[in-house]
Amino acid sequence: MVTHFNIGGHLACGHTGSNLVSSKELAKVKCRSCRNTDAFKDARKDARNATRRAARKAKATHTATDWRAAWIERLTAMAGRQRLPRGFAGQPFV
Repeated sequence: MVTHFNIGGHLACGHTGSNLVSSKELAKVKCRSCRNTDAFKDARKDARNATRRAARKAKATHTATDWRAAWIERLTAMAGRQRLPRGFAGQPFV
């Protein structure tokens, strides 16, 4: 059975009927007419841009100081005195 793209309560391809299957999820749409409409293409482009923005935001949150804090926390959790790796000021014990 063909799944149509539902936008604003209507099918993107213009078909009408009470027995037609429709979805707002882009991956489930199988109707070729719906997939060729500007509404579907715009929705797909918006979804891609949202994914890219989320990926950029996640990448920006990992800064150079995060790994240093993670190493200090990891070595502090270990039993006994541990020396910090090269690159840390003075390589003190934690």
